Amino acid sequence: MESAEFLEILDREGRLLATAAMEAGLDAPVPACPDWRVRDLLRHTGTIHRWAADVVAEPKAAPRPVPDPPAIDGTELTAWYREGHRRLVDTLGGVPRDVPCWTFHPAPVSSPLAFWLRRQAHETTVHRYDAEAARGGPASPIGTDFAVDGIDELLRGFHARTRSRVRSEQPRVLRVSTLDTDAAWTVRLSAGPPVTELGAPEGATAELAGPADQLYLALWNRVPVPTVHGDPEVADLWLTNSGI
Repeated sequence: MESAEFLEILDREGRLLATAAMEAGLDAPVPACPDWRVRDLLRHTGTIHRWAADVVAEPKAAPRPVPDPPAIDGTELTAWYREGHRRLVDTLGGVPRDVPCWTFHPAPVSSPLAFWLRRQAHETTVHRYDAEAARGGPASPIGTDFAVDGIDELLRGFHARTRSRVRSEQPRVLRVSTLDTDAAWTVRLSAGPPVTELGAPEGATAELAGPADQLYLALWNRVPVPTVHGDPEVADLWLTNSGI
């Protein structure tokens, strides 16, 4: 996917999030995050938006700590969220493509900016889904190509880091497959962080599969995995420990 597509998605998803949050009400519980109400969702996502904008706008080689969310509520909180989302979209859309900035897992070949466009588009989409789940009713659709990209970012980005809690004392192989595209991944589990490669493996002992949009939400722990095949112990190992 191109950077312009990620920016367009980030813009749209952030506005949908704000609308769903207002319709749900700030006291509404967020189903996938039992300790959260919608106000917590807005505080978290708005903080991440401002943090990411600062990382790109004021480039540094070292990590920048995520600040604490503000102690605001009501219409002030909603306005604060919208302002931060707008600033993020404008920042990512306005800096040079080759801007040097820190990333927390390897950036795409194109640039660190591409990392932040991709990351914030997915961050906002998942939390838009949270806001719509809190509101109730049908959720906005997630494009197939975007869902495939998000699965790839999760498997080959997030879970390649040492922070991944998915470990196995015995080597195991998990297949992740989309049923509506030819995208598939081989996830090799061991005592170290998972190692994920593109393509379906021979000899996988378990498989997580489904339409790309549903598998995307499932791997982000928002909905059940549509289809689980093979060794349930391997599938459970992933599903129990893969939360980000």
